[in-house]
Amino acid sequence: QVRLVESGGGLVQAGGSLRLSCAASRRTFSDYGMGWFRQAPGKERDFVAAISWTGGSTYYADSVKGRCTISRDNAKNTVYLQMNSLKPEDTAVYYCAGRLGSGIAVTSKNYDYWGQGTQVTVSS
Repeated sequence: QVRLVESGGGLVQAGGSLRLSCAASRRTFSDYGMGWFRQAPGKERDFVAAISWTGGSTYYADSVKGRCTISRDNAKNTVYLQMNSLKPEDTAVYYCAGRLGSGIAVTSKNYDYWGQGTQVTVSS
């Protein structure tokens, strides 16, 4: 079992930045590919970004490409999502997810573990 705990969400004005963090409980964190997803009210959970277990490969949804950066620190068992130039449409609950394996996955069904989510609200 892997427990994931997100933090860093909050209220920010359009154009601002936030850095989300996701701390994992497992010491073999480096065995897991990680991803970020988000879910706005009344909408499905959407892929945001993913990173391979070494951090050597990353992938982004078109909607955030160029504005977000996913990274990880395996020594700290933590994955990050730096979000810049935030827009009101980025408002959602952001979830961290983990999957055992080296590759990158962009669909939620490929992830085995999920955090409880952190709210991001972008005001116009």
